[in-house]
Amino acid sequence: MNLHIKTLENDARRRRAAHASILMCAPHHFGVDYIINPWMENQIGRTDVSRARDQWDNLRRHLSGCANLAFVTAESGLPDMVFTANAGLVLDGVAVVSRFHAKERRPEEGLFRQWFDRQGFEIAAWPEDVAFEGAGDALPDRARRLIWCGHGWRSSDLAPRLIETIFDWRTVGLKLVDPRFYHLDTCFCPLPDGSLMYYPAAFDEASLAAIRAVAPAEKRIEVSETDALGFACNAVEVSGRIFLNACSDALKTRLAAAGFAPIVTPLSEFLKAGGAAKCLTLELNGGALS
Repeated sequence: MNLHIKTLENDARRRRAAHASILMCAPHHFGVDYIINPWMENQIGRTDVSRARDQWDNLRRHLSGCANLAFVTAESGLPDMVFTANAGLVLDGVAVVSRFHAKERRPEEGLFRQWFDRQGFEIAAWPEDVAFEGAGDALPDRARRLIWCGHGWRSSDLAPRLIETIFDWRTVGLKLVDPRFYHLDTCFCPLPDGSLMYYPAAFDEASLAAIRAVAPAEKRIEVSETDALGFACNAVEVSGRIFLNACSDALKTRLAAAGFAPIVTPLSEFLKAGGAAKCLTLELNGGALS
């Protein structure tokens, strides 16, 4: 193919892909049907389906007022498909489809790949034998043009290097050591002004040193264990508004001082499966939605 024509086609694909900002999946088949993280312990069959739908709808309504939304069709037998953050990593029109660590979620891969392809995203190659769980473990930080990559529970420690090769963005690998915080987005949230909201005890010492080396003290918002267990870091920021499951008064004050407006959208039913606002969304432009 002529290089100029290929470039024009790729540009057109990126423009189409960039039209929507956030991908969601309705919780038609959501529930806790198996155990693949500590939050799921003793929760099988205990989901209030009606409440889950209401909580998801509430988050959707909030987001629809400030972002473009796209939806992937929920499939029976895939209760975790609602957590679209794990569909893959999207940056500048390119998608890396996840390679799930847990066998229960692997059937989602083909469905998400089909959706990305139909929407015109360029799909990057990824090794079959390297676990990677998308934007659950890879968080773009546009303020610094880097990608924070979590590993240790779900994604391989090889993932940061591969992500850097695909996107040509600097990556910083962070090792997760607490099984309750099995994905990076459960305990870490980069914000568009360069601030980082995170729970220090979720990381090993080398990772904490890496965070401190990148972000100055005034930009590091350390959350308490209470806020961490409420999945405060599992947040979605849109145009200065931060949507999250729970937020203490102290954290609200800190976020407000940084120029953000925290908006609590309770998602208790989804916490039973180990997810909240960020897990329920995938940013399709790979960064701040402002």
